[in-house]
Amino acid sequence: MAKSDVKLLGAWTSPFAMRPRIALNIKSVDYEFQEEDWLVSKSELLLKSNPVHKKVPVLIHAGNPICESLIIVQYIDEVWSSGPSILPSDPYDRATARFWSAYIDDKWFPSMVAFLFAQEEDAKKAAIAQMEEGLVPLEEAFGKCSKGKAFFGGDRIGFLDIAFGCFLGWLRVIEKAGGIELLNETQTPSPLKWAERFSSDIAVKELLPDTDKLAEFRKKAQAKMTANN
Repeated sequence: MAKSDVKLLGAWTSPFAMRPRIALNIKSVDYEFQEEDWLVSKSELLLKSNPVHKKVPVLIHAGNPICESLIIVQYIDEVWSSGPSILPSDPYDRATARFWSAYIDDKWFPSMVAFLFAQEEDAKKAAIAQMEEGLVPLEEAFGKCSKGKAFFGGDRIGFLDIAFGCFLGWLRVIEKAGGIELLNETQTPSPLKWAERFSSDIAVKELLPDTDKLAEFRKKAQAKMTANN
């Protein structure tokens, strides 16, 4: 399929935009990537393609927009079915992957955002505690989902790997800023080793943003939010 038929609106800083990029890489799909700088303005194409949420990512396939990162990943898995499967074939395994993906977005990710934009030390400490607590269940989840293999998805990167792994760049920013190890040998030894494998995978390694560049972007985002308030 021609690259012009597949366009992804995203931002290099967005973990959610990274999700469909990894999926497209897994499927070996050529696509055009349009960078959106939300600190400056949102493009007319983004506002037109996602009028409800007005945010990235948006996949435009054959002129049709698909929104929301995990919905896009599932769409990619279904449309380009000849490539490696992203979602598990077993219905229970598929439901389990979706459950933990929702857990990450709904229960764990908010504590990450709380730390990144916290001003007071007490607020930062509380957010770190929530993040640490939220990561612990993923140790058991990895054992059940991976079934002793390298990834949550088994032998190769799958749906839950993408859902969680997209946050590794920002997780490293937080670890560096807080002088901590959120993934560690004591509480999360399996996800710790998994993170190394995930980050070095050919579908991922060129997409993970530089930690220092992300940290610099965080400062700019904080300044913009402060100015707006």
